[in-house]
Amino acid sequence: MAKNQDNALRLMVVDDSMEDAEAIVSTLRNAGIAVRPLRPATSEELAGMLAGQGIDMVLAAVDATGIALEDVSQQLLASGKDVPLLAVTGSIDSETFKFAHGHGVRRIVLRDNSQLLLGAVRDERNDLDARRALRRLEVRIRETERRCDALIDSSRDPIAYIHEGMHIRANGAYLEMFGYDSFDDVEGISLLDMVASQHVEEFKDLLKRMAKGEPPPARHELEARDIEGNGFPASMEFTHAQYEGEPCLQVIFRREETDPELARQVEELRQRDQVTGLLNRPTFLRRLEDAVSNAADAGGRHGLLMIEPDNYQNLLQEIGLDAADDLAQAAAELLLACVGEGAVTARYSEHRLAVLVPDADYGVTTELAKQLLAAFSGNMFHVGRHSVVITVSIGGVQIGEKIASVSQVLAKADEGVHTAAGVGGNRHEIFDPGAVDRAEEEHVQAWVARLRDALDNNGFVLHYQPVISLHGDSGAVYESLLRLDDGKGELVKPLEFLQIAEEQGLLWEIDHHVVGRAIARIGERMKADKPTTLLVKISQASLHDDSLVRYIGEQLAQHGVPGEYLVLQLPEAKVFTHLKAVRDFAEAIGKYDCRLALSQFGVGLDSFQLLSHLQPHLLKLDRSFSEELAQNADNQQRVNEIATKAREMGIRTVVEHIQDAASMSILFGAGVDYAQGNFLAGTGPEMTYDFD
Repeated sequence: MAKNQDNALRLMVVDDSMEDAEAIVSTLRNAGIAVRPLRPATSEELAGMLAGQGIDMVLAAVDATGIALEDVSQQLLASGKDVPLLAVTGSIDSETFKFAHGHGVRRIVLRDNSQLLLGAVRDERNDLDARRALRRLEVRIRETERRCDALIDSSRDPIAYIHEGMHIRANGAYLEMFGYDSFDDVEGISLLDMVASQHVEEFKDLLKRMAKGEPPPARHELEARDIEGNGFPASMEFTHAQYEGEPCLQVIFRREETDPELARQVEELRQRDQVTGLLNRPTFLRRLEDAVSNAADAGGRHGLLMIEPDNYQNLLQEIGLDAADDLAQAAAELLLACVGEGAVTARYSEHRLAVLVPDADYGVTTELAKQLLAAFSGNMFHVGRHSVVITVSIGGVQIGEKIASVSQVLAKADEGVHTAAGVGGNRHEIFDPGAVDRAEEEHVQAWVARLRDALDNNGFVLHYQPVISLHGDSGAVYESLLRLDDGKGELVKPLEFLQIAEEQGLLWEIDHHVVGRAIARIGERMKADKPTTLLVKISQASLHDDSLVRYIGEQLAQHGVPGEYLVLQLPEAKVFTHLKAVRDFAEAIGKYDCRLALSQFGVGLDSFQLLSHLQPHLLKLDRSFSEELAQNADNQQRVNEIATKAREMGIRTVVEHIQDAASMSILFGAGVDYAQGNFLAGTGPEMTYDFD
């Protein structure tokens, strides 16, 4: 789930304990799930929240007494809304299981098992999103069906829908062709009654084969007969469809007034590219749609390859524009010689060919791509007066259940062509959804090696952003911001790698590295007679032992830095879930006179309750409060409330991400101590801001 306001999980937590409710919210936020929490205190508040706000999910404690689980279940049921209910308990036994599921609970999670909680919330959120998407699709389908029905009625093509051989729908053109006045006259009549007797057995066999799942022919020719028994030559086109929720066949009858063989040849020409003899793009796309549908509905596996000559424009300059068709024809002939029977070949665009390989796994698709590369690079093409060797770039997709969308398939194939061409051509790039997990593992290991190299060889860089006093304090205060040097002149921000670093147990090493660099920089500034306070972010990984505290003491002594110039930041959500460890940490760094700050403050269920257990030096408000601050009255009120309470407790406040002058005026009026943001001063590797 992406962490942004639009996709935040609107979560209601029903629990007697504020601390337990906050721990649930913190666990989700720590895992990267954006949460908008609500916690009703009474049944009346619960009813009001359900009626007035969109709720995505409810987590209710099994043993809650303020609002019993039964009451939560009944009110959810009465609301008529699709809101999953999850039960939270300390332990599970048969009685708890029966009790919870008897009141409509979808899942039971253990209070102390964060992984079980995260898995349940993610699964239920995905299920909820899928149900909502399905409802939206159903609405669109109904609207599309109404439009299609109107189009069918107005179409001059004779169209009928057939279910189990019987007519269930027919348009006016169809009725007119066979001489019927209204659909009532044809409803329930077998399609076989529209076929001349000499074709009945053959046509009956075709219907049986299609009923067993065999794909319909592109065109079937026979003699039809009207209501008077008069015969006439006709062709039929079949498409699997649904009508009013029932699977059926859409049949288009076309009266053939010309010679049937000539009509067949005309239809064949209509489906072919005139230069190469391969299928044209529209016909190929219909075949691709069938393959994708088969993958989605029946689990079929198919391979798609797109083949494009390398350096095509340069090639045209060499052979001449008038020889472009000759080149396309020669490439098509080689393609046909390489692919086996059953493969569908097409000229997809001016200089791109396509192959669809039915019933092919990744190995078959890849092997064909290798054969095509070898065939093209090893062949001498005689085009007009020129003889040239052509290499190609091939982009492919392994079509299966995980990528059963025509647009996705085409996009991935096109991306593969461009990727292959971008690294010199004469190669293939096959996208296999089944290999995504393996690719992700390789991606993680590459990042681990990169981070390890940065730790060992000073690959991390610190940038600094001024934190500016709103009340005349001219002391230099900066926040240090971690960046990773990619070795190519670009700096990578932490969001791209911190999650991997946490999963791989590297955060504590990064904390040591950053804190050491920060203390050294403070020391340099002091020697230059420019005393500077630095705000440095650390992670919860450094709370598990005293190694960072001891390291801080060593570095402060080595560089001659008073501890008061070092302010260590922890996010509010992490503090809630590691409260005892944070208190011990704050006490330990306090012996060196270092300070503690809470960042991302104010978005918890009751952020100020945290301050009854911990007294930080600084509160940095969550950046969501500064977004459109001048236009958002709720944010203004919340900023004013936090600043007032913090001032009463002797705690200073910082608001970051300031975007305009109007926000500065609001912060000054609210009594906020410091402001930070690109509107005031940007970030950079040097500390050059004039605080005077």
